[in-house]
Amino acid sequence: MTAPLRIGPYAIERLLGVGSFATVWLGYDRVLDAHVAIKVLAENWSHDLRVRERFLDEARLLRRLEHERLIRVHAVGELPDGRPYAVLAWADGGSLRDRLAAGEIPAPTALWLLGEVCAGVAVLHRHGVVHRDLTPGNILFRSADPGDAERVLIADLGLAKALAAASGLTARAGTPGYMAPEQDDPGAVVDTRADVYGLGRLGIRLLTTDPARPDPPRCDPDIRLRDGVPPAVAAVLARATAHHPADRHPDAATLHAALTRASHTVGRPIAPVGASGPAGRSAGGSGRGRAALAASTGPVRQQPSPRPVARRPYRLRLAGAVVVAAAVLAAVAAEPGGVGSGRPVGGTYTTGPLTVALPPGWSATGATWAGQYGADGEPDPALVLSPQPRRWAADPRVPGAFVGLSASTATRTTPAGFLAERAHGDCVPAPARTTSPAGLEWTVVAYHCDRGRPQIVESAALHPGRPALVYAQITPPAGSGPDFVDTLLGGVRLR
Repeated sequence: MTAPLRIGPYAIERLLGVGSFATVWLGYDRVLDAHVAIKVLAENWSHDLRVRERFLDEARLLRRLEHERLIRVHAVGELPDGRPYAVLAWADGGSLRDRLAAGEIPAPTALWLLGEVCAGVAVLHRHGVVHRDLTPGNILFRSADPGDAERVLIADLGLAKALAAASGLTARAGTPGYMAPEQDDPGAVVDTRADVYGLGRLGIRLLTTDPARPDPPRCDPDIRLRDGVPPAVAAVLARATAHHPADRHPDAATLHAALTRASHTVGRPIAPVGASGPAGRSAGGSGRGRAALAASTGPVRQQPSPRPVARRPYRLRLAGAVVVAAAVLAAVAAEPGGVGSGRPVGGTYTTGPLTVALPPGWSATGATWAGQYGADGEPDPALVLSPQPRRWAADPRVPGAFVGLSASTATRTTPAGFLAERAHGDCVPAPARTTSPAGLEWTVVAYHCDRGRPQIVESAALHPGRPALVYAQITPPAGSGPDFVDTLLGGVRLR
C-alpha cells in the first residue's frame, strides 16, 4: 500500500493499521506540532450511502460527546476521490491488546483498569449509546503529564461490527469471546446489558487464572481469581456475564459501582507509560514507541513501528445497534463494450446476470456487491449507473443508482424485510408501495431527507426464475417523481 503524502492539511508519516472498513494513518499537523490518527473509509465501501452515513455518524457522535474517556474527533473531511475521513486523537500509549500480548498485568492494576473501562462505557450509556464490541483492541492509552495516570480511552463504537454483520461479512455482530449471546440473534434487542456482558468478559480476561475459556462460567465457584483480586469480585463478574440479559447489571455505571463495592483497590493508579514491569510497556517495548490505532474499524493488522517519533441533534441513539446497508461495491476492471464494461452498449449495461437500461446521458461501471458471495464463493454482481458513476456516492448533487443481485440474501429474508433493515436515520420514509414494471414485483420505499440528498429510494424484488434478491438504491434527479424510479426499475433485466 502506497502512503499518501498528505491528507488534507496533515503530512502522512506512516500507516498505523488496516481494517476491514478503513485504513488509519499517522498524520502530523505542522502548524500545531501535533500528531493525529486519520481514519479513511475503505474504497470498496465508499459507494454505499448508508455505509458513508454510519462512518460519519460515529465521527459526529464522538465529536458531540467530547469526553476525556472517549477518543476525540478533531475534524472530518473528504479525499479527492470522494472517500470520507475522520481526524482523531492519536492514542500514543498503545492498546490493551498490545499490553496483554506483552505480559501479565499486575492484578491491582488490572482491577483499576477494568474500573476505568467501565467508567468510559458508562459515558456512552448515559447518552443512550451501545458500543457492542468491547475488546482489548478497543481499549487505548494516551500518555499524560509526568506523575499522572495514563488516560484510558474507549475507541470504535462498534461501527465495524455492525457493518460486517449487516453486510454478510460475518454472522456475528461482535468479537467472539466478548460478544453477548443475544448478539447472535438477528431479531434480539441489543441494549446496554450487551456491553455489561463484554465488560464482564474483559474482567475475566484480566482478573482470572483461566482467561482463555471460550465460555463464561455459570456459577461463582467456577471463576478462579488471580492472587491479589478480592474474592467478592467473582460474584460481580458472574452476574455481568449471565446468559440472560435480565440477570446482568443494567448498565456500565451499575457494574462499576458493584466493582467498587467488591474491592477497595479500584482507585489504585495504573503504572505510568514507560515504567518497569508488564503494566508499563506495550508489545513493542516503550508505550510511547508503539502507536495505537485510534477508533479502529474491524479486525486490524497492526503495522510494525519504526523508531519512536521525535516530534512531540443528529438522531443517532443506539449507535452500535443500528442496522446498516449491505449494498456496497468495489469497481472491477472490464473490457470496453463487453460484459462488465463501463460503456453503455445500445443503451444498456450488462454485468453477469444483470442488465440495466440506462437513462439518457447516464453510463455505468461494473462492480461486486461487497460482502455478498454466491455458492461458488465469488462476489455477487452489482453495478453503479449515473451521469458520473464514480462521483455518485460522494457528491449529493449527482443522481444515480446502485443495482445488485444476491442469492444468499433471498434465503434469509423477503424484499420487504430486506428494506426494513435499510432505514436512513435522519430521513422520513413514505409508505411502502409496490410496482411491477417488466414482470418484476418491486417493493419501494422513498425517503425524504433534510440534508444531503433530498430523496433516497430503496427498492427490492425477487428473481422470478431462481432464489435471488435484486436490490436497487436510487437517488433520482432533482424534480423527478415516481415515474423516473418506475422507468429505471422497469429497465432491470435478470437472467
